[in-house]
Amino acid sequence: MNISVDTFSYLDLLQKEFIKSPLNYTGGKFKLLNQIVPFFPKKIDTFVDLFSGGCNVAINSNANKIIANDINKEVIELYEYFKNNSIKKIKTEISNLIKRYNLSESSKFGYEKYNTNSREGLASYNKENYLRLREDYNSNPNPIMFYTLVIFAFNNQIRFNKNGKFNLPVNKRDFTSNMQKNLELFVNRLKNLDIEFKSTDFRKLSIFNDSFVYLDPPYLATTASYNENGGWNEKLEEELLDYLDSLTSRGIKFALSNVLESKGNKNQLLIDWCKSKNYKVNYLNHSYSNCNYQTKNRDKNSTIEVLITNY
Repeated sequence: MNISVDTFSYLDLLQKEFIKSPLNYTGGKFKLLNQIVPFFPKKIDTFVDLFSGGCNVAINSNANKIIANDINKEVIELYEYFKNNSIKKIKTEISNLIKRYNLSESSKFGYEKYNTNSREGLASYNKENYLRLREDYNSNPNPIMFYTLVIFAFNNQIRFNKNGKFNLPVNKRDFTSNMQKNLELFVNRLKNLDIEFKSTDFRKLSIFNDSFVYLDPPYLATTASYNENGGWNEKLEEELLDYLDSLTSRGIKFALSNVLESKGNKNQLLIDWCKSKNYKVNYLNHSYSNCNYQTKNRDKNSTIEVLITNY
């Protein structure tokens, strides 16, 4: 394709301060934003984040309108809750839940109050009450209880079992000062955006011709909480690639985050598709010891992360 695109300059990027999601998603793109954003068109009418996850990319878009979509309805309901409520109310409700379940508040009282230290962490202190919170949430879910659960969940991550029950164990940390700061910046950013949240299968979401579509789907070459229960497979990968071809046929620009290889596992479907369609493969550098796919003698444990564009 030959599409003229005005991309961000290096100086634009240096002056931009990125907002970090208050949710910790495996493969979240916050640390890669300074590499991904320069490949985006500078002027975007409607930015569609089709697999928004932690929303790191959508929240940092300067588009006139943003649509953040994710199949996880609990996450989307949480973002809508954040957008529709003040940060003061949100933090007050979190604090009330922490007190109700007698969970730790190390940012206020330090570790000494809980007879532990930063190395050993707070898991032993919080475990019983965390499990009670988890059970209550699974019986009667609501957004603020969901986020409080994530705060005290292992690595602040999100995982539901096949029955739709949140099932992560307790974390070593609690509602740290950094987490509180990230939440406040995120919520304040939402207030200043024309952003709409949706929870729709990617194949059913309407995409208008003035849109730019960013995709960070589950990766076929990796294993993570989002695809460990068979949530992503070769059939869905093929349908996603066909979907991207249909966007291209309509003249809609897209940027796809993915990995060509991870720890020796290749996504041959993706590799062959890129070659057959002549899409542009932009290699990204990450802490996983990434390197160009064409480079010889790569570390067998390396992850080759890319941004694939049709412009």
